[in-house]
Amino acid sequence: MKTRRQLREHCYKLLFCTGFHSEEEIPEQIDNYFGEPKEKDETPEGDGEVLHNPEMDSDSRIFVTEKVQKILAVIPELDGKINGIAKGWKTTRMGKEELTILRLALYEMLYEEDTPEKVSINEAVELAKKYGGDDSPKFVNGILAKLV
Repeated sequence: MKTRRQLREHCYKLLFCTGFHSEEEIPEQIDNYFGEPKEKDETPEGDGEVLHNPEMDSDSRIFVTEKVQKILAVIPELDGKINGIAKGWKTTRMGKEELTILRLALYEMLYEEDTPEKVSINEAVELAKKYGGDDSPKFVNGILAKLV
């Protein structure tokens, strides 16, 4: 089984991907996600960092799929809370990376009792460092800190 951090990152990637498809296409996109090939940032020496590896055991796959589906079901609520806090930055103006990270973290904060809020915020900031722009970690941290 993958670590919580790895599972969270897969949830982020899958949730991000669903933002580019219609609601009817989402089940197919979820299936496609797990069938994607492993991606590696190759160096001339033949080594490099693994960028994406969707291979996982069935328990991990079920966990990621169910969590993403649960998040998708409450996006209007999550966006409403984000819009209420993010003065001048409504969800319609936010970058997809930051919005996806905020939705994931806020879902954890609201619906997952076994995940401490500080952990959700810290993990969101780490995702923002990895996938967002230079100002993303500060932006994500600022929004989530107001929601605690």
